[in-house]
Amino acid sequence: MRAAIRQIVERHLGERRQLLGVLRDIQREFRCISADAITIVAEEMDLSRVHVEGTATFYHFLSSDHRGRTTIYLNTSATAEMAGSAAVAAAFEEAAGTSFGHTTTDQALGLYTTSCIGMCDQEPAALVDDVVFTRLTPDRARAIVAGLRAGKSPAELIGALGDGENASSVIHAEVTNNIRHPGPVFFAPWTAGAALSRALDVSSLEVIERVKRSGLRGRGGAGFPTGSKWAFCRSTEAESRYVICNVDEGEPGTFKDRVLMTERAEQVFEGMAIAGYAVEATRGLVYLRAEYAYLRPHLEQVLRSMKARTLLGRRIQGSAFSFDIRIRMGAGAYICGEESALIESAEGKRGTPRNRPPFPVVSGYRRRPTIVNNPETFGAAARIMLEGPDWFRAMGTDASTGVKLLSVAGDCERPGIYEVPWGITVREVLALSGAHDTMAVQVGGPSGTCVSAQQFDRRLSYEDLSTGGAFTIFSHDRDLLSIVHNHMTFFANETCGFCVPCRAGTTLMLKSLEKIMVGNGTVHDLKAIEHLGGIVRTASRCGLGQTAPNPLLSTLINFAEHYRSLVRADVDEVSQFNLEFASAESNIVAGRRPNLQRT
Repeated sequence: MRAAIRQIVERHLGERRQLLGVLRDIQREFRCISADAITIVAEEMDLSRVHVEGTATFYHFLSSDHRGRTTIYLNTSATAEMAGSAAVAAAFEEAAGTSFGHTTTDQALGLYTTSCIGMCDQEPAALVDDVVFTRLTPDRARAIVAGLRAGKSPAELIGALGDGENASSVIHAEVTNNIRHPGPVFFAPWTAGAALSRALDVSSLEVIERVKRSGLRGRGGAGFPTGSKWAFCRSTEAESRYVICNVDEGEPGTFKDRVLMTERAEQVFEGMAIAGYAVEATRGLVYLRAEYAYLRPHLEQVLRSMKARTLLGRRIQGSAFSFDIRIRMGAGAYICGEESALIESAEGKRGTPRNRPPFPVVSGYRRRPTIVNNPETFGAAARIMLEGPDWFRAMGTDASTGVKLLSVAGDCERPGIYEVPWGITVREVLALSGAHDTMAVQVGGPSGTCVSAQQFDRRLSYEDLSTGGAFTIFSHDRDLLSIVHNHMTFFANETCGFCVPCRAGTTLMLKSLEKIMVGNGTVHDLKAIEHLGGIVRTASRCGLGQTAPNPLLSTLINFAEHYRSLVRADVDEVSQFNLEFASAESNIVAGRRPNLQRT
C-alpha cells in the first residue's frame, strides 16, 4: 500500500494542494480510504493526520468502508423519483443481492445513492465508476448488474451514444445535450480565438470597462456584476492573481454547465483567458464536480488543442500575455459550489466556507486575489468581447441584460437546455417546453422559489424571479409535500456542519415537515416552521444555510391553502413522540409483540 500511495503522491508532484486528487486516486485504487492509507498519506505529504482524515471524511465519494470493486450511485433527486427511480433501485437491489448503502459480501458491487448527477433531463440516471447511465428502467438495471457480474466494464455496457460531442471517442457517453432552444450567445457559430484577439487589441482596463457596460452579472445565482468583480480583483495589490471556473453545479435540477462544457468548452476557456488578461492573472483553474469526471478527458483535449494554437500558454497569439488552465476535481459536496468553499477544496481541504470579508477578490486561492465565475458567465464574457457590450445589452431587461440558460426538467414534453432572454415569463417557458396541467414550477432549484399557477406571469430576472438556471416543472399529479421533503432532505444531508443554524435548523425543519406529512401537524407547527426558517436564513454562515429553508418557506407562502388543509386546527399541539415506536427495539429483545403503527 505504501508503494502504491507513494506513486500516487508523486503523480501529483507531492503538492499539498493536490490532496483531494491524491485521495480520489486512492479511493479509485483501493475502493476505500483506510486508516492506514490516511497515515501513509500524511507521512508522504508531510501533513497532519487530522488534516488528511478531515478531508477524506468530508466528501460523498470518499469512504473509509469498501464500496465494491464497482460502485453504482443512483440519483435520488425529485425528478429521478418522478421518473421511476424507486423501481430501478429495487431492480438493482434484487440483481445485486444487497440493499442500497451496502456492498455485496464478495465486495464485487456497491450500491449507493447520491443527490443529483446533473442528468435531470434524462432520469432515472446513475453513475457506475464515473460512467453515466441515463433513462434507466428496471430491466436495464438488472442487465447492468448481470454485465458487471460477467466481467464487463461499465464502459462496455453503455447504450446508444448521445448527441454532439457526447458521441465522440473521447467522451463516448449515452448522455444527450437536449439543446431545445439555441440562442445567439452560446449556441451561435464560434470562431476560435476571435474574442481573445479583440481583447488583446485593447488594454486590460478597457476589457473590464466593456464587461461593465454590457451589464453582465454572474450567472451562478447571486447576480453580482461581473465587471465590478473583475475590477475589485484587478485593483488589489498582489504578486499574482487567479481565475477559477466553477463547474460544481450541484443544485438539483441544474445541468446547463454540463452542456456548455460538452459543446462550448473552448468558448468558456477563452472567456477565462480574457478574464485573466483583464485582471492580470497568468493561471486559471477549472473546478470540475466529481459527477462530471467523464468530461475530463474531453476538457483536457480541448486545453491541449488551444495550447497548440497559442490560444493558451506562453505569449498567447504572439502577445506578451501568458495564461494557462488546469483542472481540479471535486469529490461530491454541494457546498463546494459556494466560491470560498470551492477555493478551500481546490487547496486540498474540507469544503468549508470561509469567513467573509475578506472576499475572494481580495484573498482567494492561495490567499491571492481570485475571481470565481461559472462557465455561463465566462462564455458570455467571451461573446461580449466579440460582439460588443451594446449588442449584449439589447437583449433582456435594463437590470438583467443578455440571455439566460435554463435547465428545464420535470413534467414537460421537451426537457433540456433553453437559451432565452432575461425577462421571459414562467408561462412562456412552460409553453416552449410543452408543459401542461402545471401545478408548480421550482425556479432556481431547491434554493430558489416554488411558484404556483397564479404567478406564472412573473418574469425571470434579477428584478423578479432570480435563478441560477434550474426550472423544474411539476404537474397536478405530483405530491407537493413529497417534492418539498426531497429538497429539504437534500439540504439536511449537504450541510457542511460548521454552523448550528444550518446544521440543526435544516434537520428540525425536515422533522416538522414529516410531522405534517403523517397527519400530526397543527397550525402552530406552520408558525414554528416560519419562525425557525427565518432564524436559519439570517443566522447561517453561508449561502447554503441562508437558502436551505426556501423549499418549505416559499411553498408555505405560495401554497398556503394546501398546507392548511393538511394540518389540524382543533388542537394547538400534537406530540411527535410515539411510545410504542420508541420502545419497539426493546420489546423485540424482550420477546414482546408491540403495535408498531405510528400515530
